Amino acid sequence: MAVSSGLISSSTFLSGAETPSFSPSGPFPAVVRPSFHLLRVSRTPTLATASKQASSTGKGELRGIMKPRLVSPEMQAVVGVPEISRTQALKVIWAHIKENNLQDPENKRIIVCDDKLKKIFKGRDRVGFLEVAGLITPHFL
Repeated sequence: MAVSSGLISSSTFLSGAETPSFSPSGPFPAVVRPSFHLLRVSRTPTLATASKQASSTGKGELRGIMKPRLVSPEMQAVVGVPEISRTQALKVIWAHIKENNLQDPENKRIIVCDDKLKKIFKGRDRVGFLEVAGLITPHFL
């Protein structure tokens, strides 16, 4: 019988003369029971842990949705800057929605678009809040 880590087997703790007891306390006799809390495991750095450490230093360049990108003139009219990251653009759009009370009073998950938002959201009058991220994608150049 092997322990799940694969490092220790029952043959390590039982000599040929002893047999494991199948008592409610476990398969090992009380005298020979291993104490796993005393074992030390050394970890080798892997590619995954190395990349986490490198990215957590904060010295690298911004990537993905955090990287500022040029935006279309329609998006620029809403966010107010020519270059912005996707996350910041979503924050500004939601601030615009909250300031102008553009959520449907009966269903807060629906946004009732004003003229600025209609230009961004393909001329639609009403947009679900989960659609916002997908509808702004074409406006990042």
